[in-house]
Amino acid sequence: MKKIAILNIDMEVNGFNSTLYPVIVSDDQEMVLFDCGHKGALNQLSDSAFLNGFDLNKLTKVVITHHDHDHMGGLADLKREYPWVKVYASAIEAEYIRGHIKSVRLQQAEEQLESLPEDQKQHAQKRIAMLRLIEPVDVDEVLEDGDILDVCGGIEVVATPGHMPGHISMYIRQLKTMVAGDALVVADGKLYRANPRFTLDKDGAYTSARRFINYAIDTLVCYHGGAISENIKESLENL
Repeated sequence: MKKIAILNIDMEVNGFNSTLYPVIVSDDQEMVLFDCGHKGALNQLSDSAFLNGFDLNKLTKVVITHHDHDHMGGLADLKREYPWVKVYASAIEAEYIRGHIKSVRLQQAEEQLESLPEDQKQHAQKRIAMLRLIEPVDVDEVLEDGDILDVCGGIEVVATPGHMPGHISMYIRQLKTMVAGDALVVADGKLYRANPRFTLDKDGAYTSARRFINYAIDTLVCYHGGAISENIKESLENL
């Protein structure tokens, strides 16, 4: 039996509360989580999964769309609690997740610190300290564009670089659901391009998001904003 749920995690970002929307799917053999939230979010993640009928003790895989702290900051805690879970990511993002390359966000924050006005430096230093606390985690398997995970009738890897160099989205074929990560965002029930403030390659992100037009999508889930299930193709064409 195939099951899917959109979970939610509440966190504070720059003084504002934000809700994150990881996705979890399962069949009779496997349970897969897409992104796992920030450091300290494991209890919220587990509670949300339980309320949606999922027991994380049965989790087998976690796919990380990219290495931003709100997507993989809690990965080390998850691995300590469920050490059998296999971690998947793209080849590019795996190097950041493993700690072989410094986080892009940390590099940016450190480089910008000296040029900030004095009244902004304390906040920036707190962000840097938070980013430095993110623990590296080994990636068990690297995913390439077009790869298929043998779960729920096939979950296809869709390379969507732009927001981050190795960002991936995941298409759950039989459920016609696209897990978009940060390739797009939803706000007030409408679909928008990736937040330009945090997107490294805006043109690349736009090109990546246009790939979704080629898929039969009944539900599109964004990590920020949640899901939409109406006028998806029209919304994509109007980006």
